[in-house]
Amino acid sequence: MVGGGGLEGPADFSEPVVSLRMADGSEVHRPLRDVRASHVTSAVPWRAARSVRGQRHYPGFYWCATTGGHVMHESRLELARLMLADFDRAVTAVAAQPFWLRFRDGGRVRRHVPDFFLVREDHSVLLVNVKPAGQAADPKVAEALEWPGRLALRHGWDYEVWTGADPVYLENVRFLAGYRRPWLVPAGCADAVLGLWRPGDTFGGLACRAAGACPPGGARPAVLRLLWEQRLAADLHRPLRGDSVLEAPGG
Repeated sequence: MVGGGGLEGPADFSEPVVSLRMADGSEVHRPLRDVRASHVTSAVPWRAARSVRGQRHYPGFYWCATTGGHVMHESRLELARLMLADFDRAVTAVAAQPFWLRFRDGGRVRRHVPDFFLVREDHSVLLVNVKPAGQAADPKVAEALEWPGRLALRHGWDYEVWTGADPVYLENVRFLAGYRRPWLVPAGCADAVLGLWRPGDTFGGLACRAAGACPPGGARPAVLRLLWEQRLAADLHRPLRGDSVLEAPGG
């Protein structure tokens, strides 16, 4: 490991090199074989979100319940993937634009900054690149996304090129994400509503029956909070409505 922006000795990148940017602005460079998840999650994004007049994509920051802070995204498609990661109970850490990867491949030095780095509760890692389906189908784009995946898999990380998901599911998760901030629904209210759930309950039925368990108007947000936390579950591949049946996870 070296810091300060330089590699010890000539950098021929015959083996993959990962560059990390730290919170104090310094840079750390490691061979990929020496990189661990904790190194990546302790760094800051390699590059900042950029916004210029006339650009087609929409960068921004998403408050992530998993990290308890803001995570950047560079497009609406990236935002969708980020929300799904935040909704995934198996994901325990999220990093955006996590590092700069360089590698000499086929006589040229390739360079790449992945979109997301996800750590799961079993300590496994998923490296994610996000591309619209039309672009991902382009042979040149597909080839540019193939080599980072090859290196990731060789290093023991999973790899994904994400092009989208069921739009109904995405819309439901986007709606539930509005209730992801824990201070919006008192924990005691959500717990009380969960205690009133019975097998076969519908969304509307439970919210109506639990009205007295929360402050006025609080029962419905509490049910939505329980769905976000996945302490209750519904078929999110169908539009979420008052007659949606609620189940216990795994039930």
